Amino acid sequence: MEHFDDSYRNKLKPFKFIDLFAGIGGFHQALSSFGAECVFASEWDKNCQDVYFNNYGIKPVGDITKVPEEIIPLHDILCAGFPCQAFSISGKQLGFNDTRGTLFFDIVRIIKQHKPKILLLENVKNFAKHDDGKTLKVVKKTLYDLGYIIFHKILNASNFGIPQKRERIYILGFRDDLNINNFIFPTGNGKTTKLIDFCTDTDESYVIKRDDIFIQNNLQFDTDMFGNFPQKPIKIGIVNKGGQGERIYHESGHAITLSAYGGGVGAKTGLYLINGKIRKLTPRECARITGFPDEFKLHNNKNVSYQQFGNSVVINVLQNILKKIIDQYELR
Repeated sequence: MEHFDDSYRNKLKPFKFIDLFAGIGGFHQALSSFGAECVFASEWDKNCQDVYFNNYGIKPVGDITKVPEEIIPLHDILCAGFPCQAFSISGKQLGFNDTRGTLFFDIVRIIKQHKPKILLLENVKNFAKHDDGKTLKVVKKTLYDLGYIIFHKILNASNFGIPQKRERIYILGFRDDLNINNFIFPTGNGKTTKLIDFCTDTDESYVIKRDDIFIQNNLQFDTDMFGNFPQKPIKIGIVNKGGQGERIYHESGHAITLSAYGGGVGAKTGLYLINGKIRKLTPRECARITGFPDEFKLHNNKNVSYQQFGNSVVINVLQNILKKIIDQYELR
């Protein structure tokens, strides 16, 4: 987890936020690092609820579709890593009515009720192209009609001090009475990283020992003037036929995108040659390359943890977006 200087530490202290589709609390982690207070969280997955409670002392409510918007506390910031469901665009209104039947509709009804100052949404990279771009158009039009100026950009965690290729779309909305008509997303923080620096676990149970491992010899790498490896995953070998979960990557590069699902011997984390051993990443290492601090309490089942980090937002990216908002605007 990235630490900003103390001048940012309490910049959002007066702000209250709600955490929808909260997962294990990536948004919570980022916003609270600036002093903001969580007043409501919602997450249907019970394992995520447990981890959230163990770390933040808040038990997220379950099915958000059954929570009346009137009982949700007042808040300044609404956060949501909402699921990407197919939107109905049969009416071609490209607005509020086209969100009915989707979980995004529940975000909309809460916004309509409470009109928070800032909206901070996150989704998979391909959300921008979903249904030939019509889904994103529905989202933007709906939020615009509710009185928000909307900005969006695809950002890669590899550019924000995290050794994981994780591209996600971030959608940011400012209530129009704030008169924020321009926002420039951060492009990165300039910090180079390598996976090996985040890997300190020595548990032999994660080591892969097989007869069908192939590592390429005499590989050449294009390092920069400081000797840093490319800020991306660097494939150096395969297991079996090299299918999904069967590719091996260099310890000085970045991790592939953590996944909640997927098969192969390196399922969910990928395989890496680390300190001379080929292995998966441990849950704690997955937490680190998603921006969570080492004091973050993990689920006691490693497969559950893998799924949770495969679904999580990257904290460093959120922190840099929030820092940019604070730098560009006097929030009130």
